[in-house]
Formats: sequence, structure tokens, C-alpha cells
Amino acid sequence: MSAQTDPSEAGRAWVFGDNIDTDQITPSRFIVSSDPEELATHAFNDLRPEFSEEVADGDFVVAGENFGSGSSREHSPLSLVGAGVSGVVAQSFARIFFRNAINLGLPVLICPGADAIDDGDEVSMDIDAGVVHNHTTGEQYEAEALPEFLQSLVEQGGLKAYTKAKLEG
Repeated sequence: MSAQTDPSEAGRAWVFGDNIDTDQITPSRFIVSSDPEELATHAFNDLRPEFSEEVADGDFVVAGENFGSGSSREHSPLSLVGAGVSGVVAQSFARIFFRNAINLGLPVLICPGADAIDDGDEVSMDIDAGVVHNHTTGEQYEAEALPEFLQSLVEQGGLKAYTKAKLEG
């Protein structure tokens, strides 16, 4: 798995539209593994075949409304973690994708202004303040800040790492 990347560092925006479901993120025919790096090789395979070849550690996925609808499997956010994606910014998320992303330590922000970001723009996110920065245009977009508890889950690397740290003292 790619090392967790810092969402406050700028990365390329990969922009997608509305209603991107989990089968478009990771087509179900490729869900024969739970290995993040293997899943990453199939991310957006049918929608943007170049994604898995060109995505770089620290890049971001930016989307419209209802990102991650469909299956409750963790494979779709896991494929983005495996691809080294720093975070996902969308106008809205399917609840199960949002929860699975947080549980895996993948930062996600609901940002009504996400549609102003163009493919290829350099962006970053401040999950504490709920702000998305577009370094290409100099614009800043207000997002919904993650509650403190969810921030701590993301910062620890997800629910398993958070729980392990709590149990170890």
C-alpha cells in the first residue's frame, strides 16, 4: 500500500462528475482481492482508463454529487488508498462510501464548490478547517470540516490503527 500522503500538500485533481458509483471507481469484475495496490491498478478502469497508470501519490479525486453510491464494499475507497490518493473532495457522498473512506484513513470533504475545480488543477485540503485550496487558480472553497473524532480516525490511518493505538495505551 502506498504510504499515507499528506492532504495539506498540493496534488493533481482528477475530476469526475455526478453519481460516480462504486462499480465505476473499482469495477466489480476486478474485486478478487483486498490488496490495495492490486485494486489500485483497476481504479476507474472503465471510466478513465489512464487513471491507474497516471495517478501519483498525493493526487486528489474531485467529484460532483453522490460520489461512491452503490455497493457497501470497502474495495472502492481501498483502491484509492492503494493508488496513493491524498483525499477525495465531492459536492456530496454516498454515506457508506464516506464512512468506509474514513474507516480506511482516506480524508474526504464535502465541498459545495468542488465543481469549480478543473481536471489537472493543483489542490490541497485542510481537513481540520474544512477548506479546499486550488493552487492553480488561487481560490479557496469552504467545505464541511470533519468532526474532531473523524479527524483523529483519519490522522491515525483509519479505524483499525485508531483502535490499536487506543488499546495499546
